Amino acid sequence: MKIDTREIAEIAAAQPAVPRENLYAGIHKALRAFMADTLLGLGRLDVDDELEFTQGCQRVAQLLDLCQAHLEHENRFIHPVIEARAAGASQTAGDEHQGHEQAIQRLARALHGLTACARGARAAHAHALYHELALFVAHNFEHMHLEETAHNAALWQHYTDAELQAVHGALVSSIPPGEMMLVMRWMVPFMAPAERLGLLAGMREQAPAEAFGAVLDVVRPHLTAREWDKLMAGLGMGLTGAGLQ
Repeated sequence: MKIDTREIAEIAAAQPAVPRENLYAGIHKALRAFMADTLLGLGRLDVDDELEFTQGCQRVAQLLDLCQAHLEHENRFIHPVIEARAAGASQTAGDEHQGHEQAIQRLARALHGLTACARGARAAHAHALYHELALFVAHNFEHMHLEETAHNAALWQHYTDAELQAVHGALVSSIPPGEMMLVMRWMVPFMAPAERLGLLAGMREQAPAEAFGAVLDVVRPHLTAREWDKLMAGLGMGLTGAGLQ
């Protein structure tokens, strides 16, 4: 997929005048950030530092697990909804999902090879994994673009925002706590301030105070001081997070 300036202009022109419920925006920001950070970390990995090597390999494994879970969520909750009212509209993405699952399996095998190889062979294995992960990330970036344009167009044409919110609610409710905290860690810091505030304000109203506080604890180290202050002011919690309870 090659994106040119004309295509970008067409995409911008096709955006709804009034913002619609977007099932992809937040999670895709999280995935892009997690993928990019993991790829860059793998590229500068010190294979002779045992702690750094272990942590770097764990990060790749964590990314692969989340990518697999994300595929399953979309296959289970979003593609059937699209197909119910726009038959065939999710076929291209569905076919690509099968390719991504195969790629995740290849990357997992390559990662296992890296962790199991002799110390002297680590650099070569890490470099090979880096290149394979780079191609996976590149294809996923194009894939997410397809979903955010073609899929959203189909969803917005055939569903109301209330219906899409119900789909999103069912999907989110299916996510285990550990996976949700990982998503929050990568989603919230890489949202625009208004998106970040909207997400956390809604969560504050619906989630138990303990769970909301745990999310704040997870994301705070990854926000700048200015970003944190803006968030606290928007939530009416003061600059130190007072008013959480």
